[in-house]
Amino acid sequence: MEHPFLETKHEYSPRRIYSTTATDWQARVDFDRLRKDRVQRARDQMAEHDLDALILFVGENVRYVTSVFQGNWKNNIFIRYAVLTREGDPVLFETVGSDLVCAEIDAPWLKQVRPAITWKWGEGAEEMMANKMADSIVDVLKEQGAADGRVGIDIMDFRAYEALKEKGIKLVNAWPAMSGARVIKTPDEIESLKIAAAHGDAAMWRAMKEWTKPGVREAEITAKVNEYLYASGFDVVYEIICASGGNTSPYRRWHTDKIFRQGDNVIVDINAVGPGGYFIDFVRCWKVDRKPSKKEKDLYKECYDSLYAAIEQMKPGNTTADVAKKFPKYDDDKYGSVSLQQFAHSIGLSLYEGMWISRAYSLDYPAEIKPNMYFAIETFAGHPGLEQTVRLEENLVITDDGHAITTLVEHPEYWWES
Repeated sequence: MEHPFLETKHEYSPRRIYSTTATDWQARVDFDRLRKDRVQRARDQMAEHDLDALILFVGENVRYVTSVFQGNWKNNIFIRYAVLTREGDPVLFETVGSDLVCAEIDAPWLKQVRPAITWKWGEGAEEMMANKMADSIVDVLKEQGAADGRVGIDIMDFRAYEALKEKGIKLVNAWPAMSGARVIKTPDEIESLKIAAAHGDAAMWRAMKEWTKPGVREAEITAKVNEYLYASGFDVVYEIICASGGNTSPYRRWHTDKIFRQGDNVIVDINAVGPGGYFIDFVRCWKVDRKPSKKEKDLYKECYDSLYAAIEQMKPGNTTADVAKKFPKYDDDKYGSVSLQQFAHSIGLSLYEGMWISRAYSLDYPAEIKPNMYFAIETFAGHPGLEQTVRLEENLVITDDGHAITTLVEHPEYWWES
């Protein structure tokens, strides 16, 4: 949606959030358009990477090209898969039984839903079942004229790889194509991400303003955020991290049954899949019933300033190196690996997709930042000997000429009070 009154694209406006219900009087998230746009993006990337077909086992990739979701439990355990060729319609291979029937009922846009052949954990039957699975895929490739071409596969299972190779399939890496498709979001994807962010904001506000008091346990915050998000229609709550007091130094990225004490820092990280299938992932830090000390304010400012310095570099024409330069030096530099602390990552159907930004490699291997990318960006401030630390994270969309932050819940004012 573009209109002169808005002075920007609707999807770039964080305060303009659609309802999750449908109506006759407003064009909201158009899921039919979203489905078609995602398949077209995948096909465009197939052409760019000279692929004739894709074999997809990763749940989020299967959802991207078929728009079928049947719960997080079956996403990545090799019991369902999909095939997309350059010209043919996507084919979903769904778990037999009621799951297959549900897919046929729920997804009338799919012309073909076929029985998935499961081979994992088949003990002595694995080789036989993997061959049956490979035959099911080869049948589609032959029917759609792609059996002799370059076929991308998105995840390695050695038994599946051997079975497909034995059928003469020329297997190559599908990830450059799928990553390239998913890292640039369609307008409807961005609208869905904004909706997830709005609900995430509400859950964070409640955790901060309503549920935090001395004696509450970290596990209770995790439970209450889970309850709120599931009641709001979220597909799945991936992880709600709650760390308080000494559990923030060193920072523990999980909850315990530790109780909050007056003066504790609380770090909450919300990771969940919203009602349209898209992620929210952001962090806030606050105090339990006490104003922070000067030392604590300085630490918060250190984290906040590094975060927003990196965010300022999030714009078209810049590269991931421009962003990484603003991250504090950390163990990414020391070990040449990614700590996921001073860090940015694309989010969408999955928590990590498309692109990571880290000082471990982005300084030397920069990638271009483009409009319609959508990131979670996070920084951390902690030093040996500190009783408590600070971590913060925002979500943002790359616009035509900059960025728009989509996580809007406040950073408590007491961090800046004199």
